[in-house]
This record gives sequence, C-alpha cells and structure tokens, in this order.
Amino acid sequence: MPTLTAALRAEYESLFNRCVISPIPVKTKAVNDLVKKLLSNRARYQDVSKATGVPWHFIAVIHNMESGQSFAGHLHNGDPLNARTVQVPKGRPLGPPPFTWEVSATDALGLKKLDASTDWSLAGTLYRLELYNGWGYRNHHPETLSPYLWSYSNHYVSGKYVKDGVWSPTEISKQCGAAVLLRRMAELGEIAFPVPAAVAVAAKVVPRYAMKKSTDASIVAQVESLQRWLSGFPQIFLKVDGVPGQKTSDAYKAVTGSFLPGDPRA
Repeated sequence: MPTLTAALRAEYESLFNRCVISPIPVKTKAVNDLVKKLLSNRARYQDVSKATGVPWHFIAVIHNMESGQSFAGHLHNGDPLNARTVQVPKGRPLGPPPFTWEVSATDALGLKKLDASTDWSLAGTLYRLELYNGWGYRNHHPETLSPYLWSYSNHYVSGKYVKDGVWSPTEISKQCGAAVLLRRMAELGEIAFPVPAAVAVAAKVVPRYAMKKSTDASIVAQVESLQRWLSGFPQIFLKVDGVPGQKTSDAYKAVTGSFLPGDPRA
C-alpha cells in the first residue's frame, strides 16, 4: 500500500488545485445536483462525524460513492440495512439486523480505522478516499487517475475496472468522482481542510515576525515547507527562501484567514 509521502501529498494537492469540473452541461448539472443533495443531508453526516471524529464531508462523498446517497444501504458497500453486508466487507455490522444508517456508518468508518486522529488535510483526505476504493489504478494503470476521485473532471477521460480484476481502457465511468464533489463544495465555501500538522508546526515555530532567516536550520526547513505548501494554491507564488516575511504571511492569510503567528498585523 502506498504511503502518504511528501511527493504523493504534493501530487494530491496539485491535482485538486488544478481540478476543473467538466463543462459538459449534463455533467455540470449532475455535480451540482449531487452536491445540493449532500448539503441537504449535512446534519445526518455531522451526527456521525461527532460520533467518529471523521469530517462530515468525507462521510458524505463516501455515501455518494458507495450507495448513491441512499440511507437504506450500508456505508460499507451499499448493501441493504435490513441485513448484515453480503459484499466485502461481509457480515457487518456485528449484531442483529436491521441497522440504522448511523450505526452502520459508524461501523464502516471504524472498520477502516478512521477517527479524529487521522490526517484530514486536503492530501490526507484524498489519500483516504483512494485507499477506500483501492490502489488498482495507481498500481496497475498509473496512466489513468482513479475515476473514484476524478471522474467528471479534466483529470479523467477513460479507463475503468468493469468488475474485480477486469480492466477496460475504453470504458468511461458514469459516476462523479469524490474529489470532484469536494472541489465543488470547496468552491461554494461549504468546506475547508485543516492545515497539515507539519505546516502548522512550521507556522508555530516562528516566534515573532521577522524578515531575516533564522539561524536554526530546522526552523528554516519548516518555513520552507510552509512556503512550498502555500505555493500549491492558485495565484500564490512564493520564493522558497525560509524567510517568514510579509509575502509569506500574506499568502498564509489568503489560505487560512490569519496572518502568521508573530506577524504584528495578526
């Protein structure tokens, strides 16, 4: 299983930042309709989020991908709630059926070991989505980005597993990708992603606003990491110099809503 390396993190962030939702009218409408329905059920997703620590928007897009937003099916795989799951993972949840959607959803997320301690940054979220569906595309057909994430966007044209282990280079996914739904929700201002822990540390280690580079090499490296991350956002172009100056602080505010800690304007 691939790990979330710095390179993979940068790949996810770049793909999301460059993601353009399909301009084909029927697909654009489908994305907007799906997002509207997800937002209308936000309260139910938030109830499960409170119980598990998993962000509501992750639960929402998984619900769309696995059971077409039906509250009559298991979040694990869409099997009916009036019995335990039959498809993989089989026999879930434990206990006597029928199950409420909330109980099943909590079990599905717990089975994946997802909770509040999981990395829910942008890259962490996309990594968990790809992991949820499996690494078949990345491992065996790296020329095709997973439609589970990118279908209905500029990152996907064709290529699909039509069933377990059976690949078709010409088949086209008819399901909108999870990352595309997140992109639309982000564009609408309905969701935001937390700053990765490493970046948060980079910000916190700047004790005061300074125009000069720190003499501590570890702090310089952390600030450079922050600058690379900020430069991944559209229209932000920072020189990676390890100086936590005004331009870096301005970029940080544009992304997070706050100036760098130590900036006198904060």
